[in-house]
Amino acid sequence: MSRIGKKPVELPGGVSAQLSGQTIEVKGPKGTRSFTATDDVTLAVDGNVVTVTPRGTSKRARQQWGMARSMIANLVTGVTAGFKKELEIQGVGYRAAMQGNVLKLSLGYSHEVNFEVPAGVTVATPKQTEIVVEGIDQQIVGQVAANIREWRAPEPYKGKGIRYKGEYIFRKEGKKK
Repeated sequence: MSRIGKKPVELPGGVSAQLSGQTIEVKGPKGTRSFTATDDVTLAVDGNVVTVTPRGTSKRARQQWGMARSMIANLVTGVTAGFKKELEIQGVGYRAAMQGNVLKLSLGYSHEVNFEVPAGVTVATPKQTEIVVEGIDQQIVGQVAANIREWRAPEPYKGKGIRYKGEYIFRKEGKKK
C-alpha cells in the first residue's frame, strides 16, 4: 500500500484546481501547471483537497498512486513557492554573468560559454561565482541546473568547476614523488 498516496494534497489559499477527465490543472499566484494521470488512478477534487485513489490492486496501479499524488503536490508547490536550485562556481578566473536571456560563463576554456536560458525558467547571478535557477516546474529547473553544471563539472583534485550549493566533492590526493 502506498503511504504517500493515502495523504490528500491540501490546496493553500489563492490556489485552485480544476479536473477534466484524468487531467488536473492547478492555478496559483506564480502561474498555471497541469498533469495528466494514467488510467490506473482516480483523481478527485473536494473543495481545497485533492485525493488520489488506485483503480484496482495491480502493482502498476499502486505505483501510479503514489507517483500521481507526488506530481500533484509538486504542481501545488510550483505555483505557490516555486522551485530553486543554487550553483556555486569555484576556480581561478571562473565566473558567470547574465546578459539579457543569455548566461555568459567563463570556465577556463579558450572561449566564453553562452548558455541560452529556456522559457519558464529565470536565472540570476547575485555574485560572479553564484548562479540561481528558479521556476515553477521542478523538472525543468533541475534539468537547466544540470545542463549548466555539465559545462564544467567539479574535478576531484582541486575541486574546480560548477557544483550545487552544499554538494560534497570527494577529493583525491595527487601524485607523490
